[in-house]
Amino acid sequence: MKYLLGYDIGSSSIKATLLDCDTGKCLAAVTSPKQEMEIVAPVAGWAEQRPERWWQEVINATQLLKSSYGFDTSLVAGIGITYQMHGLVLIDKDGKVLRPAIIWCDSRAVDFGNQAFADMGEEFCLGNLLNSPGNFTASKLKWVKENEPELHARIHKIQLPGDYIAFKMTGELQTTVSGLSEGVLWNFRRQAVAQELLDYYGISADLLPDVVETFAVQALLTPEAAQELGLTAGTPISYRAGDQPNNAFSLNVLNAGEIAATAGTSGVVYGINETMAADPRSRVNAFVHVNSTPQRPKNGVMLCVNGTGILNSWLRRLVGDVSYEDMNQLGAQAPVGAEDLIFLPFGNGAERVLENRPTTAELRGLSFNTHGRNHVLRAAQEGIVSALNYVMDIMRETGVQVRKVRAGNANMFLSPLFREAFVNSGNLELELYNTDAAQGAARGAGIGAGVYASAAEAFNGLERILTVEPQPLLQEQY
Repeated sequence: MKYLLGYDIGSSSIKATLLDCDTGKCLAAVTSPKQEMEIVAPVAGWAEQRPERWWQEVINATQLLKSSYGFDTSLVAGIGITYQMHGLVLIDKDGKVLRPAIIWCDSRAVDFGNQAFADMGEEFCLGNLLNSPGNFTASKLKWVKENEPELHARIHKIQLPGDYIAFKMTGELQTTVSGLSEGVLWNFRRQAVAQELLDYYGISADLLPDVVETFAVQALLTPEAAQELGLTAGTPISYRAGDQPNNAFSLNVLNAGEIAATAGTSGVVYGINETMAADPRSRVNAFVHVNSTPQRPKNGVMLCVNGTGILNSWLRRLVGDVSYEDMNQLGAQAPVGAEDLIFLPFGNGAERVLENRPTTAELRGLSFNTHGRNHVLRAAQEGIVSALNYVMDIMRETGVQVRKVRAGNANMFLSPLFREAFVNSGNLELELYNTDAAQGAARGAGIGAGVYASAAEAFNGLERILTVEPQPLLQEQY
């Protein structure tokens, strides 16, 4: 028997999964810590986390995994890593982190990205980068250069969150083409590093890590890291990808026209195309997909609503000591439409789909004589669904067909209320699968390590567990 390990480096928690290579079945899955990790906002609109905390929780999750399922660590054939996208980790020459990571929902770099978009020209940016530089990793680095110049001078390499965890495991400073594209550091037309944007920002390309293949033996677990984790030295790290490309991969979404969705801290709809199409208003994020090749490029088209699961977790803290399942049941007690109570979920940083405008959440139509917590809980879930419908309409404008959506049976898709609102308000068919991001990372590691000869082989064990279709009566109500 051989095993595969998958790690999901989220902004709320670290998840680890152990997969049986032969059957493709999940043998054990754990999450650490039990409570969501803190996101620090020293200034309104900022969002930071300490990378060292991610590493400690990777260690904790590995120990929990070993406790829940005793396995021979020498039989782990590969390790896969997926991670929160767009974050900026800064490493000095001694391998130390220079400052807290500036993570995906931080809005401080918006003005730099907007100015770059104006100065470099929309035609160039959309035609080559498929994006505005916006609030992505490159623009975050420009903010550091301008506002923390002494610290910037000490940078040896920049990393994405998953690159940092791989570095802690292997001692190698590496990234992928897909990773460069998520930072708007990749020129799609030239199939090369976006030197034009680096030159505009006055940033040296020497700060970028070495590039490795997404599916490959990228590096080996060092004896020091193996001791910390309780694993076996020499185990290969053989896959890494950002959370949304990986979520699509975990659902076997690899070809044009296929759609994946997730509703964790943020809510995302992600489709595949094989064109160089870009949204003229730059509301759409485009990334190199995990199975893209120079001979046959495939791009992921992503639209994101930042305030999804984070709204639900905020409400959970607000209403008291209740579970998410209890919240779903309470919300279902209110009627469809929550008696005209509207919750707009845009309260977690600048929203790309709103053209990078910093904005706040809103609760509209509140009546003290009509509405209770049931209505607020339903209105929140319906508001998130409404925002996701908005982004799917934008996706349709770019030529991506959105009729059937695949999702993992996780996060807000665990809520029957959320699923009902999603399919009936959007006129969609929803397929739920027995997978999550950490499982996807484990399957990817199997391909990269040569355990599986193809993606088709890697998805042995992936099962559709539920299909939800719209109902005419409910469609009318929604």
